Amino acid sequence: MRKVTTIFLVAVGLSAVSVPLFAHHGNAAFEAGSSVTMKGTVTEWYWANPHCFLKFDVKDDKGSVVHWVAETSNPADMVNRGWAKQSLKPGEEVTVTMQVVKGGNPIGRVQQIVLANGRILSTQLPPEPKPTDTVAKP
Repeated sequence: MRKVTTIFLVAVGLSAVSVPLFAHHGNAAFEAGSSVTMKGTVTEWYWANPHCFLKFDVKDDKGSVVHWVAETSNPADMVNRGWAKQSLKPGEEVTVTMQVVKGGNPIGRVQQIVLANGRILSTQLPPEPKPTDTVAKP
């Protein structure tokens, strides 16, 4: 009986500790259902686990520079979406669409980036190809 109680207490303890580990993946901090698009200049593209980060500068209406930080997923997920460590370079002009955090801080979650050459980088997986109907020709 003592062994079962010990196993139970260890399992409960591990569960209690693991819940906060998953909490940072929630959406509560972000303005749900809204997107903001802005043009800026890349200052840093941080390619590492657990998340990649884009740092970029945007001039506001008054001409002041606002330093933004926007997260993406981890490198493995980003590779599956067509991104690479070399996708963004400091000094490059980009148009960033993202969900911003509540409270007005210059922090967000990237949804899409359009490069100066028109190439689009998205954080969404590409849609699955639809099967095409083929008709046998006589």
